Amino acid sequence: MYQYTAFDRQFVHARAAQYRDQLERNLAGKLGEEEFRPLRLQNGWYVQRHAPMLRIAVPYGEISARQLRMLGRIAREYDRGYGHFTTRQNLQFNWIPLVRSADVMDALAEVDMHGIQTSGNCIRNITSDALAGIAPDEVVDPRPYIEILRQWSTLHPEFAFLPRKFKIAVTGAREDRAAIAWHDIGLQLLKNAAGEIGFRVLVGGGMGRTPVIGTQIREFLPWQDVLLYIEAIVRAYNRYGRRDNMYKARIKILVKAEGQKFFDAVEAEYAHILNDDRDGAAHRIPHAEFERVQRSFLLPEGVTEAGAPAAAPAETAPAFRRWLERNVHGHRLAGYRAVTLSLKRAGQAPGDVTADQMDAAAAIAERFSHGELRVTHDQNLLLPWVREADLAALWQAARAASFASPNIGYLTDMIACPGGDFCGLANARSLPLAAEITERFADLDELHDIGDIDLHISGCINSCGHHHSGHIGVLGVDKDGAEWYQLTLGGSDGSQLSGPSVPGKVIGPSFAADEVADAIEAVIETYKTQRATRERFIDTVRRIGIEPFKGPANAVRRSTAHAA
Repeated sequence: MYQYTAFDRQFVHARAAQYRDQLERNLAGKLGEEEFRPLRLQNGWYVQRHAPMLRIAVPYGEISARQLRMLGRIAREYDRGYGHFTTRQNLQFNWIPLVRSADVMDALAEVDMHGIQTSGNCIRNITSDALAGIAPDEVVDPRPYIEILRQWSTLHPEFAFLPRKFKIAVTGAREDRAAIAWHDIGLQLLKNAAGEIGFRVLVGGGMGRTPVIGTQIREFLPWQDVLLYIEAIVRAYNRYGRRDNMYKARIKILVKAEGQKFFDAVEAEYAHILNDDRDGAAHRIPHAEFERVQRSFLLPEGVTEAGAPAAAPAETAPAFRRWLERNVHGHRLAGYRAVTLSLKRAGQAPGDVTADQMDAAAAIAERFSHGELRVTHDQNLLLPWVREADLAALWQAARAASFASPNIGYLTDMIACPGGDFCGLANARSLPLAAEITERFADLDELHDIGDIDLHISGCINSCGHHHSGHIGVLGVDKDGAEWYQLTLGGSDGSQLSGPSVPGKVIGPSFAADEVADAIEAVIETYKTQRATRERFIDTVRRIGIEPFKGPANAVRRSTAHAA
């Protein structure tokens, strides 16, 4: 993990002190709400449906046991005893009184955490593959590059007030597990024929009202120039992006409207920066600086490139074998595995984790993973440094803490945003649907028979639940003040299971809340009758199209007054 320097710590503590002064002036009536609003947003503080919400950055998903314990303490002392991990590798609290927000900022700074740029029209938390640095198919470890991008983009004065929020994802593996094509900028690290490291650059992806897959703007960009090129992209966006209509302000709309004209503007700006000796020298990444950052990502003490002695677990229980199949993943080092701690269980919203569970996960990480965890894109936690010889003991510890559900990749391992229960933007609730589906498909044998399915649920068109990229997507819509839901099929995030990134297709008019689980069950039953031997759900949908699913799904409707 990246190790904060004295400067980094001074920076975060100074920012917390600055926020405390702003809060105190606001509470005293010396700083009006309109003036205070952008200041709190720049530190991750929203005002949601019922209370303030804090979004805490977990850069590229890496989090230490010490940091997780602090989040557990904040959950107990300031919130209602739990937090929520998001699809963008952040953590959110939903019930912290604003008057106590400065105290929380101070507590976060103690463990090198903050909420800076988790909101606002700026470059947000940069995300990556949860297996970064350990994946067997990794070409280049992306973490040092992302850390440099994070430091460069944090409080960048030119990009603090963009037309809209701006999201970057980076992967260094052959398989895209970071959904880079769904981001404003997507970066894939690779090596050319000469063995040189560079980036494939995508631009203009995004979800929301208009789902768009990013377009390749550069096939190979030398890694030293990545800051220059991203600066050129964001400058062009800052200059030409729409500011008169927030629904048309994302870079995807600009790229879609201007196409090659936008690409030419980026290349011209890039050339301008390169030809300016002052700017070019300042922004090209020096080898010494890269090496300084890279030293933070050395192997944990006791782990070597030689790996660990191979060890077949002695445990033979069927439940253990099922857990090995679903929750345990390959590793680039011999004798090691990555292990997912499932946060999906009955009675708890997807991604939610209590203070006690945070403490338990921290203790497990210290015992089995050198005190390190990762937040995954699909709202689970992952242990990156587990010895094969420890898998049986880890399984027992995970079971005792309720982290061992062998459902990773199954229907109940769903993505869901907080929806109308918390979010002031939502048109409909997500969490009751997630609970009903989890209860309905609780049988592990049935889940095993159904196989891998990405189910994504969003409470509104902002798509925080990534419904566009779900094999089955659910979108909450408003109809005359009532909650309704659209179903989409065939979406993908770009991973090996899903195939090339593509938005799902709507299968018909929307469903009432009490019809959604029935409609999903009808879709699953149709898949069972239509699938070829050992064919996955997404492959069946691609082979036969969505038409065969429409009739069975739409037959569950119990009302004729449905939204289009």
